[in-house]
Amino acid sequence: MTAGDPRTPGTAERGHGPAIVLPEADVPVARGMSRIRLGQIYRIGSIVLGLLLIAAFTQTAYAQHEHTKARTVLIDRIDPAALAEYRLSSAINRQDTAIRDYALDGGRAPVADYREAVAQEAVAAARIRRLLNGVSGGGDVLRRLDSAGADSRAWRAEFADRVAAGPGGQGLQPYQTRQARYLLHRSRNALTMLQADTTRLHDRASSTLRSRSTTAIWSTRAALGLVVLAALGLALLIRRTVLAPVSSLTSRVRAVAQGDLGHSLDVGGPSEINELAVIIDAMRERIIDEWRATVEQTRLLDAQAEELRRSNAELEQFAYVASHDLQEPLRKVASFCQLIEHRYGDQLDERGRQYIDFAVDGAKRMQTLINDLLGFSRVGRETDFTDSVDLNEAANLALDDLAALREETGAEVDVGDLPRVPGDPGMLTRLFQNLLGNAIKFHRPDVPPRVTIDARRVGDEWEFRCADNGIGIEPRHADRIFLIFQRLHPRDAYTGTGIGLALCKKIVEYHGGRIWLDTGDHDDQGDAPGTTFHWTLLVRRPHDGDGDRHD
Repeated sequence: MTAGDPRTPGTAERGHGPAIVLPEADVPVARGMSRIRLGQIYRIGSIVLGLLLIAAFTQTAYAQHEHTKARTVLIDRIDPAALAEYRLSSAINRQDTAIRDYALDGGRAPVADYREAVAQEAVAAARIRRLLNGVSGGGDVLRRLDSAGADSRAWRAEFADRVAAGPGGQGLQPYQTRQARYLLHRSRNALTMLQADTTRLHDRASSTLRSRSTTAIWSTRAALGLVVLAALGLALLIRRTVLAPVSSLTSRVRAVAQGDLGHSLDVGGPSEINELAVIIDAMRERIIDEWRATVEQTRLLDAQAEELRRSNAELEQFAYVASHDLQEPLRKVASFCQLIEHRYGDQLDERGRQYIDFAVDGAKRMQTLINDLLGFSRVGRETDFTDSVDLNEAANLALDDLAALREETGAEVDVGDLPRVPGDPGMLTRLFQNLLGNAIKFHRPDVPPRVTIDARRVGDEWEFRCADNGIGIEPRHADRIFLIFQRLHPRDAYTGTGIGLALCKKIVEYHGGRIWLDTGDHDDQGDAPGTTFHWTLLVRRPHDGDGDRHD
């Protein structure tokens, strides 16, 4: 690369924006994590996270279930069994008290109380069996319950039932009384041991409940901790696989956007991020290529602009020469031809005088053509736009210049209320002069010319209309008439240079408007009831306020 080569890194064309650092070949290469897609990463992560969460919540649910189960056993079975055991002991004591009262006093009330206590014992024993059946450790209590029940039944059979059946305690032998006391004592001992077994069963169930409650609490805490760790792991995964690569890519792209086109886009991360970096890098390369082409085109445009400035300077010099040096010989030709006709006119025949008239007319038409060409060339170089131009005044000036033609043809011109617009007064006067002149000149022989000019507001533009009752223009010539030197009639029929409408178009476009021929009033046979031109001018210059109303 040479020093002036636009491909040289760190160089830029002077005068064409900030310096741009151009890159060497630097294309991101897929490696490491760049070979793995985000979908694969998150799919694997989701599976692992899901399995961990399922295991944690399964363990928590199992611990809660065991805790509920232990609580149910303690509250719904063991505690009611302990209460039933108390009622069982009370029923046996009531039986002994009722039999003693009956043996001492007689009467049927103690016997009835005795029968009721026996029934209460049976109900309590049945309830204990139903509650503790299937409970872990309940078998020992049930066996103790069977032993206590057997002792109670033996006491009733040997003593209590006999007392209740006979007249008090009469007929019992002393040894039978001693045997009864022994059986009752053994039954009470069995109840005491039953109560002890029930208490131990209650303690074991309480211990189991506390243990499972602790397990459930720690399982819940572990599950919550795992959720928190999973959330942190997911956040770290997103940061590692998405946020960090995107942030790095963003900073590198920002550097490229700020003009450092040589900044590397080698960004680590998943496959999608790497692919995006490759795509942006391809865009960067394309921008570099386009920038190089732009630099070359700008250089060519600068050369062409310089050539155009030189050409315009030559044209301006030509215009000066045309306006002075070319017109001076023409004036001399016309003047001396007229002197020849004046001094030697009596010596010339009709043919000679006609030749002189042709020469004078040609010189004058050449002067007119030169002046029209100069006016046409000046449009676009003059930029003396005043704040606003009164178009009523411009139209009146144009009518004054056309006074002789109006008087000759008997033309009637109706100028409506025209607005003020930003523009060049001379150019806009020339616009009205050309349009009015054509409308009067191209009239029908049998009808005096009648011309109307008016305007209406359309959005941010004024739309003007110049309508006449002349010979008209066929629609097929609507575009041709605005070309320079284009004539629709022979020179001997209507005078003119063919520059007028081209000059009007150039003036209107120079003021930011457009001009066109209205072709809507022509029939299929081409009969033309006059000609109507429309053109637009801006209401105000760009960035101006609403200072565009009529005075």
